[in-house]
Amino acid sequence: MSVASVALSPVYEDYWNFPGRVSGQHGPWSNDSILIYLTVGGSVIPMRVLESDSIASVKLRIQKCKGFFVKKQKLVYDGKELSRNNSRVGDYGVADGNVLHLVLRLSDLQAITVQTVCGKEFEFHVQRKRNVGYVKQQIVKKGKGFLDLNDEELFCDGEELEDQRIIDDICRNNEAVIHFLVRKSAKLRAIPVEKDFEVSIVASDVEEKVADVDETEKHPVVVISPFRKDFHLEPQEDFHLEPLNINPKIILSPVIKQLIDATFDGLAKGNQPIRSSEGSGGAYFMQDSSGHNYISVFKPIDEEPMAINNPRGLPLSSNGEGLKKGTRVGEGAIREVAAYILDHPRSNYRDEKGFAGVPPTVMVKCQHRGFNYSEGFNSAYDKFGSLQMFVKNCGSCEDMGPRAFPVEEVHKICVLDIRLANADRHAGNILIRRDGEEGRIVLVPIDHGYCMPETFEDCTFEWLYWPQAREPFSPDTIAYINSLDAEKDIELLKFHGWNVPQKCARVFHVSTMLLKKGAKRGLAPFAIGSIMCRETVKKESVIEKMVIEAQESVLPGMSESAFLESISMIMDRYLDGLSTSVPKSM
Repeated sequence: MSVASVALSPVYEDYWNFPGRVSGQHGPWSNDSILIYLTVGGSVIPMRVLESDSIASVKLRIQKCKGFFVKKQKLVYDGKELSRNNSRVGDYGVADGNVLHLVLRLSDLQAITVQTVCGKEFEFHVQRKRNVGYVKQQIVKKGKGFLDLNDEELFCDGEELEDQRIIDDICRNNEAVIHFLVRKSAKLRAIPVEKDFEVSIVASDVEEKVADVDETEKHPVVVISPFRKDFHLEPQEDFHLEPLNINPKIILSPVIKQLIDATFDGLAKGNQPIRSSEGSGGAYFMQDSSGHNYISVFKPIDEEPMAINNPRGLPLSSNGEGLKKGTRVGEGAIREVAAYILDHPRSNYRDEKGFAGVPPTVMVKCQHRGFNYSEGFNSAYDKFGSLQMFVKNCGSCEDMGPRAFPVEEVHKICVLDIRLANADRHAGNILIRRDGEEGRIVLVPIDHGYCMPETFEDCTFEWLYWPQAREPFSPDTIAYINSLDAEKDIELLKFHGWNVPQKCARVFHVSTMLLKKGAKRGLAPFAIGSIMCRETVKKESVIEKMVIEAQESVLPGMSESAFLESISMIMDRYLDGLSTSVPKSM
């Protein structure tokens, strides 16, 4: 992600040509327009909009100006994401002179050209989050074996590139193509001298900042002076990783143990956490021991959107509320874990694939100087967060038309989102992978930091607009839905250390109730999901109206069970009318 800090200058250079500029009869600006400011790339861009403009139209105008892809951008104002494209600017309370944060996701792929000293040249693409070591592997592969990079070095604009360097860090001004040069390196020999690991260097012809260190020595970090023939091996930087197990009765499953062990081994080998270029918070790809594969994704709670160490430049939350209504800053990690726990069967759930396929996730405490620390790295400071298994994929659902997705794969996402009242389900957080020899499409849901909120206000399901959502549930899916028990699920989460807040528990009870009652009546995901989601920011959803009616019908001091009985009757009345007035596939 690329997020600029709020500043008053410099002003966008092409101010007078910006497409947001509106001319009117009585001056350069229309009287009914408002002036807003977008923070992008270190500059502040003034933009004229109407309060009646839709969020979608504003994003399209931004795209026209800067060449951004509209699905790759987010607008954040006053600590809230402007996520409903069909809502108006005025619905979010945006007024004249307000500053909006423009959050961009760079293209996943970076074009690279490679030239050798022998004159050979070729082009290919790599993911921006890959490192130089991976690029070297691809050069050998793409070059059809004519290169042996064991004795070669990679340069960009005259700068030698270390294997751990991230491609996204090498990009200058978001350039479309990076030009690499492969050339021969000087052969250097490391000779141990004393037990304090002081060594001397013997170079064949020129002095370089490279050394071939004896693999038997357990000292991976080397500091070399470019003008001296002696250096010292320094100890590896501090790191720490262990599961956060609140309940001693919980025994970690083999898959979780393997996940933690593989992540630990990668850190022990000196492979740095790689911060993702996506998302509004800090998320880190953790590498395996080889340094060429991702094994997990770590999301620290102090780097969540609007948290104190957020690396994206978003402002701190003024009241503790997260980007989505009904969520709290610092609770995203526990919700990530909760989604995994609730997706799996209660008996031995951690060793079986869950209904929706949420990747294995666990709470951990981790320490590494590669994370974001606003006040500098502190070796005594452990970060708490979620560690989720990395899923090899061929993209996300925003990279492919939804008509290619199997109905049952879409429905498993629908069931999960309705049940958890997900406030952040978009195509970008559903991964696509190919399974088996036939390459069957499997959808993998990720990013559940905004599930189980305190209110239904921000529930958003992008799959509502997919054709599969209008198909009825299969008998197997209905059987699974019938087996759900919200009360037992809340007890399960408590067993794992999360005492679900009363407001969150109420939403979870109501959403599970709606899913079960809707499925019983043969309603499709579209019909059920439409009850939960608002059409616009200011128009309450049907489920919100049901909750208000139930609250008004219950006397003060009555139990939560009385409220649930009341909303159950209200829901039955509404659904009975709905199921008789629309086709069951709607």
